[in-house]
Amino acid sequence: MPEQLHSAEEVFKDKKILIVDDDVRNVFALTSVLEAHGMDVLYAENGKDGVELLRQNPEINLILMDIMMPELDGYETIRHIRSMPQFESLPIISLTAKAMKGDREKSIASGASDYITKPVDTDQLLSLMRVWLYK
Repeated sequence: MPEQLHSAEEVFKDKKILIVDDDVRNVFALTSVLEAHGMDVLYAENGKDGVELLRQNPEINLILMDIMMPELDGYETIRHIRSMPQFESLPIISLTAKAMKGDREKSIASGASDYITKPVDTDQLLSLMRVWLYK
């Protein structure tokens, strides 16, 4: 059992994660959890900056994308990222606070790999991230 747990955590080591979220409290909370699991975290406070940061850091392994943001929302940002051939298969997990019927489908349709609601259950998030980072 301890060996399985160790290898499950090994998938996070030295992975570069981009958080795109306009709420610094969410960014701080997520960054704390991810860094505690050995991940390197970059963040952008809007979609436009997120796309630019991704261009500057093409080695990013996974994106956590807030949906409700001013200027360029998460759906538009995901579509923009997916339009760039080098990021077609980059895992993107969308995060939304106002979970409504159809949000998951809308996220997936925009190009998200997966979807999770806020407040984020960190165990659920880490489990999802394990799946996408392992692939």
